[in-house]
Amino acid sequence: MNLKTKILFFFFFTFVTTACNAQRNKIIGGACEGCEAIYEYGNKKLTPVDTLPEFERKAPKLKITGTVFKADGKTPAKGVIIYIYHTNREGIYEQKGDEKGWAKRHGFIRGWVKTGADGKYTFYTFRPASYPDRSEPEHIHITIKEPNIKEYYLDEYLFEDDSLLTPKIRKTRENRGGSGIVKPTLQKGMLTIERNIILGQNIPNYE
Repeated sequence: MNLKTKILFFFFFTFVTTACNAQRNKIIGGACEGCEAIYEYGNKKLTPVDTLPEFERKAPKLKITGTVFKADGKTPAKGVIIYIYHTNREGIYEQKGDEKGWAKRHGFIRGWVKTGADGKYTFYTFRPASYPDRSEPEHIHITIKEPNIKEYYLDEYLFEDDSLLTPKIRKTRENRGGSGIVKPTLQKGMLTIERNIILGQNIPNYE
């Protein structure tokens, strides 16, 4: 191998290595401020069902349920952690004053579940209010953590019957994990929303 060939080989190897490293270092889902909060459940044993603080005291009560599927949209996904948080009935991320970590921003009305073999999940909470200035529709934030994959956020839960959910806002939705726009129905005296989640759907750098 002559000197020219060696130099060409070196540059080719460097290019391939750099490209591979760049691909590996891409952040799944893009930047995600606050997604680390998904790890703040402490010693709590996660199950497919969680009840958020103030559920018993606040109304209207809300049941959030659905199934998490793998990227094929058919196979239930096991071992997926879901983290949600939302405002209180005054539109504030309520705090008690002793919060640590991301609870200083997200407040204490938050919860975590972990899917079983059937991929199902359920949260019991109450319907949040829009911000006091009504700058955004009522919404519930959601973050996902799959086994062996970095956490990423999905489109917030938005309510179909919310007057603040304008056509303009609908068009801004990325449908990360599928549509987050849900239709509340009254079941057994409780508002219920169902949202199935497809892992990786419309998530940048997922594959």
